[in-house]
Amino acid sequence: MQDIFELSDVAVDRVAADNPITATYAGVVGYNHLWPDLSPAGHAATRALFAELRNAALQCPVPDDRHLLAQRVLVEDCDAHIRHHDAFGHHFDLNNIACPHQEIRFIFGSMGDQTTQDWDAIVARVATVPVVLAGYRATLEEGLAAGNVVSKRQVESVIAQGESAVGEDSSFHSLRGKLDAAPVPTADFAGPLDDAIAAAKAAFAEFNDFLSDTYLARSATKDAVGEARYVQAAEIFLGTRLDPHATYRWGWDEVERLWSLMQDACAEIDPDMRALDVLNELNTAPEYAAADQDEFIAIMKDRQHQALANLEGVHFDVPPEIRNIEVQVEPAGGALAAHYVGPSEDFSRPGSVWYPVDGKEHFPLFGEITTAYHEGFPGHHLQVGVQNTLRDQLSRYHRTMVWYPGSGEGWALYSEHLMGELGYLERPEYRIGLLGSQLLRAARVAIDIGIHLELPIPDDVSFRPGEAWTFEAAHELMSTRAFLSDDEATSEVLRYMGWPGQAISYKVGEQAILDLREQWQAAGDFDPKLFHSTVLGVGSVGLDLLRERVSALQPT
Repeated sequence: MQDIFELSDVAVDRVAADNPITATYAGVVGYNHLWPDLSPAGHAATRALFAELRNAALQCPVPDDRHLLAQRVLVEDCDAHIRHHDAFGHHFDLNNIACPHQEIRFIFGSMGDQTTQDWDAIVARVATVPVVLAGYRATLEEGLAAGNVVSKRQVESVIAQGESAVGEDSSFHSLRGKLDAAPVPTADFAGPLDDAIAAAKAAFAEFNDFLSDTYLARSATKDAVGEARYVQAAEIFLGTRLDPHATYRWGWDEVERLWSLMQDACAEIDPDMRALDVLNELNTAPEYAAADQDEFIAIMKDRQHQALANLEGVHFDVPPEIRNIEVQVEPAGGALAAHYVGPSEDFSRPGSVWYPVDGKEHFPLFGEITTAYHEGFPGHHLQVGVQNTLRDQLSRYHRTMVWYPGSGEGWALYSEHLMGELGYLERPEYRIGLLGSQLLRAARVAIDIGIHLELPIPDDVSFRPGEAWTFEAAHELMSTRAFLSDDEATSEVLRYMGWPGQAISYKVGEQAILDLREQWQAAGDFDPKLFHSTVLGVGSVGLDLLRERVSALQPT
């Protein structure tokens, strides 16, 4: 019989070959010139691959706990992919934030661009954008025929993104600037790249015509997906079966609790101003901002390096491979929020926090300090990096291919909470930033579940009691409780409506980790470094498996 670790090694390469986008994000080399087959036949082949890997994993012997974990992780990940396919998730894979339409445009930001081999891959990938888009369109057309369609609101948002993709500000044009700056013979690649970009933009224009002329008229009129589909989607993100009604009530309780704390915190800045006015002051006044982009990036770098230097060996064990963390500027046309890209499998590409600064002239800091700890150290950078170093404990598949937002985003949000406890949010405005981050994630729970299950807003809360959810109500909650700008609130609500079950993973996952910490603390002689090492040592797993493993490893 095959060893589960050997099978996991094989599974990485087979899944990487099946989905080269996943391979690029995971840093698995050899696939950057390719695309996945997004056609119906391609999705069927993907399902067959995961079914084959699942069956093979169940045949592997598990002589010890290490092998058992490797088997469970592979089987549970395969199960999640199979369930997603069987629920026709590929038919519904069209939204404003996390679908192939965005991945095809922005994957190039995670590719190397310093060698001739890198540019061979980039040019080959750009040139074959028409092929991958054709497969994607065929799957959406199959969904149309089956009546499996997304809402009109999501289609319109993607059409708007498509207009940007084919315009003068297209993200594809940033590749030309990268080529000019790269230490490679520009003349060898300039012509092929320009031709490839023209073909890619033409393909997106044609795809946009399909969405506008064919799909939009047959899209769903309702944003809600219903309880059954919502619970199924949330289970894939969380790795646990959700009670959506109890979680909805808890989410509102958190909104109310945190809103009260926020008002008190804002009174520390100015007791005579409303909380919303204090937030506006923090967001606009020069004394609460970095002087310019360079100072902002310098502050973010210093926060990362200071936290790592101070907390290493005290609250966290930090492997030498990840003691370098980079802070980068997001290219024009990229993500709208700070985000993290992990190191490559061999650590030749270091982990990086990326900040969107294009077009910005004002750099408020009050909310960015807690975000730095979320995206970088001790958030995603420590979590992803530690997992990638545990080669004797975790299978290669576990280290490179498995990501549950419940435990992943849960850890990052817990890291914000912890850094507040440890005194790293030393100014009143930084503590307000943490509360704003927590309020945002709590509001997501209320909005995400409420909209998709069409639940009324509870009668006993301070925001629109008893009313039905609408886009406008959700936008107002984001604006007046999470303090987002009009554009940010619009983008966030669109995200929840088009990506059901994902947005709740931050807050639900954080609470699971806090509950485990409280359980360890109740046992006495609490060692925070041991607790953190235990949680991180389990790797990215579903919340059920995380609870099981961390509880079993609790000192007695």
